[in-house]
Amino acid sequence: MALKDLLVHLDGSEQSRHRLDFALALASAHGAHLTGLYILDLVPALGAIAHSYPGRVDQLKSFTKIREAELDKAKQVETLFRDLLKRNGIDGEWRFLESLPSETIALHARYADLTILGQIDPQNPPPVNASRIPEEVLFASGRPVLIVPYIARDKSPGENVLVAWKPTREAARAIADALPLLEKARKVTVLTVNPERGVDAEPGMPTADIALHLTRHGVRVEAATTVANAIATGDVLLNYVSDTGADLLVMGGYGHSRAREFVLGGVTRQLLQQMTVPVLMAH
Repeated sequence: MALKDLLVHLDGSEQSRHRLDFALALASAHGAHLTGLYILDLVPALGAIAHSYPGRVDQLKSFTKIREAELDKAKQVETLFRDLLKRNGIDGEWRFLESLPSETIALHARYADLTILGQIDPQNPPPVNASRIPEEVLFASGRPVLIVPYIARDKSPGENVLVAWKPTREAARAIADALPLLEKARKVTVLTVNPERGVDAEPGMPTADIALHLTRHGVRVEAATTVANAIATGDVLLNYVSDTGADLLVMGGYGHSRAREFVLGGVTRQLLQQMTVPVLMAH
């Protein structure tokens, strides 16, 4: 699969601008069409106004002023987006909707090869309806997501990629979805942390078969295995990213849905909270 259709979620924040630059670089490198998706969700604001001024007509005026200000901000982002598309010679389109963010992004993500999202900044959390966008889009869209850290980095990722491997459906899906990036990378390391033993264990050396598969696709790959039973797997991956200078992490996203409340696996949750480089996840 080639990356020919990219979707980036924009919201007018400083992190959103970094996300846009990242998406533009990715679209340029792969000759991809880039869609900018901006969602205006005023349900929390309307609820807060109604709670503060119950039964008063002027709450509608307050809501109208808030909406007008938000529409102006969205228009500014649209102007920037279109200008950068033109300046970089990238084919793309702008989409603006007034809706619930997670559900809407998940829907539009189904028509893209890859969706670029932002990590939630705990110091500047978004409104409640947007606070779980990364995990909800990951589990609901059926498509891979690439999550950009809220702390901006200067370079675009993909030169030195770390792949977290275990013989599961999610990890296999992530590698397949990331293949266009892996094929272009200067270096790819496939790492297994604490390989399983017993009847479900991989035959032979862990990571050897998946590394051979990637080699057949022309990927410049190294295989690595580490045992660190006293350290959380998420910490091992973060340390490995730091030690090797990796600029992209590829991994399966683990969890399940119960009554529409997504429950994350421990490693997935930790990486979403503590990532230091962009992370491509698939479920």
